[in-house]
Amino acid sequence: MKLREPMPELTGATACLNGEVTREQLIGEKPTLIHFWSVSCHLCKEAMPQINEFRDQYKDRLNVISVHIPRSENDLNIELVKKTAEEHGITQPILIDNEHKIKEAFDNQYVPAYYVFDAEGKLRHYQAGGSGMKMLIKRVNRVLEESEQNE
Repeated sequence: MKLREPMPELTGATACLNGEVTREQLIGEKPTLIHFWSVSCHLCKEAMPQINEFRDQYKDRLNVISVHIPRSENDLNIELVKKTAEEHGITQPILIDNEHKIKEAFDNQYVPAYYVFDAEGKLRHYQAGGSGMKMLIKRVNRVLEESEQNE
């Protein structure tokens, strides 16, 4: 995905945990952070507290959605995904992308990966890998500030 491109459809999930969500529900009201992760990814698990902090700190100003993509046969086990989500306090909607349809719509190759969309659903920041949480925080805050100025 390129900056300023519209958010892809969030269709093709093989299951949803913590509620379902559509692209239409996310666009128009507030910015959105979409977080791709996998149960077999150590860096993903290390980043979970930060993502949960975003979710809790900005709950009235930011949508936070997680997309689980399998990296191995073991990752296809939905019970393992549920258990990992519980252990790491993931309460936001989790789209289970066992067929990689959402991953392909985003043209995403990595976990963890973070996509920050403004309230209109345009991509404003993309980041992959375990480092750079400070940059992600900075970009999310910038998009939130712009969104609030435009209200």
